[in-house]
Amino acid sequence: MSSYSIESTTVETNDGVKLLTRLFKPIEDEIKDKLVIVLVHQYSVLGGCQALLKGMAIGLAQKGYRAVTFDMRGAGSSTGRPSLTGFSEIKDVIAVCKWVCENLSTDKILLVGSSAGAPIAGSAVDEIKEVVGYVSLGYPFGMIASILFGRHHKAILQSPKPKLFVMGTRDGFTSVKQLKNKLSSAAGRIETHLIEGAGHFQMEGPAYDNLMLNLILTLIASL
Repeated sequence: MSSYSIESTTVETNDGVKLLTRLFKPIEDEIKDKLVIVLVHQYSVLGGCQALLKGMAIGLAQKGYRAVTFDMRGAGSSTGRPSLTGFSEIKDVIAVCKWVCENLSTDKILLVGSSAGAPIAGSAVDEIKEVVGYVSLGYPFGMIASILFGRHHKAILQSPKPKLFVMGTRDGFTSVKQLKNKLSSAAGRIETHLIEGAGHFQMEGPAYDNLMLNLILTLIASL
């Protein structure tokens, strides 16, 4: 018998976009905490979708935590069109977090963003009072990526909420030096975890799901 279940629902944004959303849930008597982890997927324009985060979501549910994934606008079965800069998608993150608070009786959310999902989630962190922490998996801080996502940086760097930045040392979008420079002026509690020899897309692969899961669980334990 499986130790978790998956429920699908549709969440509507304030501008009428319908987002296919999935809740990964431990069996009722094994839920450890009120905390819900909301995972934000990679760049929709390049094929990012919630299916890429399924491994981590299942892992969280098996460890006793409720996890939510969703297809942002224009990805998977969600309606609407993706934006190049990820600014429209902030509304998607806010809508899903609002649904989580209203339907899962929680006032604690951990936001986890992968690749382009990291700046999008980062811009939503202080827009949602129930968010208690943030995890970035491969934040694209580099110069070329910043043409698209640079206007998101300020929101997460100025947020006082606890933050964990995970990155491969061979990330093609951001160098270790660029990451450290960006985080040097950031507010609040900041942790970094560098994965030696891992590239950007390599780190997003299923081979790294367990490592990401353990890093997320370590942050949760410290909140």
